[in-house]
Amino acid sequence: MNPPPPTAAGGPWAPLRVGTFRALWLALLAGNIGTWVHDTAAAWLMADLGGSPLMVAAVQSATTVPVVLLALVAGALADIVDRRRYLILAQAWMFGTACLLALLAQQGRLGPELLLLLTFALGCGAAMNMPAQNATTPELVPRPMLGAAVALGSLSMNLARAVGPALGGLVVGHFGAAWAFALNALSFLGVILVLWRWRRDPAASALPPERFGGALRAGLRYAARAPALQAVLIRSAAFLLPGSALAALLPVLVRLHQGSATTYGLLLGGIGVGAVGGALLLPRLRRRWSRDRIVAAATFGYAACMLLASAGMALPLLLPAMLLAGFCWICVLSSLQVAAQMSVPDWVRARALSLYIVVFSLGIAAGSPLWGAVAQSGSVALALQLAAAAAVIALTLVRRHSLDRGEGLDLAPSAHWPQPLVSQEPEHDRGPVLVTLEYAVAEPQRREFTELMAQLGQRRRRDGALDWGLYEDSAEPGRYLESFTTGSWLEHLRQHERVSQDDRLLQERIRALQNEPGLPRVRHFLAS
Repeated sequence: MNPPPPTAAGGPWAPLRVGTFRALWLALLAGNIGTWVHDTAAAWLMADLGGSPLMVAAVQSATTVPVVLLALVAGALADIVDRRRYLILAQAWMFGTACLLALLAQQGRLGPELLLLLTFALGCGAAMNMPAQNATTPELVPRPMLGAAVALGSLSMNLARAVGPALGGLVVGHFGAAWAFALNALSFLGVILVLWRWRRDPAASALPPERFGGALRAGLRYAARAPALQAVLIRSAAFLLPGSALAALLPVLVRLHQGSATTYGLLLGGIGVGAVGGALLLPRLRRRWSRDRIVAAATFGYAACMLLASAGMALPLLLPAMLLAGFCWICVLSSLQVAAQMSVPDWVRARALSLYIVVFSLGIAAGSPLWGAVAQSGSVALALQLAAAAAVIALTLVRRHSLDRGEGLDLAPSAHWPQPLVSQEPEHDRGPVLVTLEYAVAEPQRREFTELMAQLGQRRRRDGALDWGLYEDSAEPGRYLESFTTGSWLEHLRQHERVSQDDRLLQERIRALQNEPGLPRVRHFLAS
């Protein structure tokens, strides 16, 4: 497979010329630094409080389990409510929780159980925030800049990963965990200010907003019929379940070598520095290699880093391994994130990305205690070695699910369907609605026609059809009737808004096979 051309317009830094994107990017950079400061402080404080390797690993799970539980709900809400106000509320929740953590830590009232509980509450805010935050990127930059904007988002996270852990280690080592939690609380205020000043221009639609239950079902239905998105989800799980071992067990590894909080922060910072280097080099790699090839090479590199960490080398010698681990980590995650963004249209973006976030977090939430339990029953070295082997085996098993399959999709709305012919506009809630289309195809084109119709049927179901079928006339071979139903007239009107440019090209290929003028002929039937 040849590598696709670069997707950025104007270079990798072009999105920073867009004022709102730049302001939000800087605010989120500060927020991400605060999050890493919190994570470093929480993991180290748990170890100080006498937590076992399993309890230390559970700190990471406490931030990710809420994402598994709430991301789908958050994605549905982010697609149907005012995204700006929603994000402000989520940031305000995290600000309040971080302030409470700082206060309790300062008073010496923060035990292991309460630390996990409040970290879980902070994770709930992050879970509600993530899908909406990710889905705002296409609103802030032109579509040709989307790939560069996503890459800059990854760069922001990894700049924070380079600075935050080291800063967190220094703050904890010199001032205590309470000050680290307070610094995290302060970081949320900048994001709130930028969101408050953002004057969002939501996409116009003549239809009323989706209801929560219907929006959630529509998102799941889309994912079930979108092979490009499914490939991203499968590849994410295959990497993150074994890949979570290194971050989860690093605090325990440092303590086994009698290291300090500062050393732990510097090693995490090394991962971040490596990730920044990877983010800067990745556009050049993308010009030469396909996304699948980059992910394969980076997975092998990350597995090698886990083996090096298990070898019992001195802490200073671990730093080069952490730099390489960060480089490989960002190569994999940035490739997954860009593939996820490119595989979904705007109308379902937050819901689809929430599924990616669920898989991402579930891999970490399940992997961290798994490898913590292996380390507790065996050793840290054994857990890292098994995780490295699992990463390579999983890569081999899922390689047929290509991340490049969504590269050429044009999912922008086509608006090429004409308005349905009706004698009187039906009520929106009237239904079910049966839609039929009549086709006539000559013998030589029938096989191609049925293959194309199978693709079309999958897309009909993806965009709202409850069922779909294709029937051939028994008395006149070559004459076909396609039928599908939707739950209501409103749901069928939503299909008109959801059809994409890629769908239009498929339907034009089907139309070109017709041997009678005026076909396909469309009719709409309402339940009486």
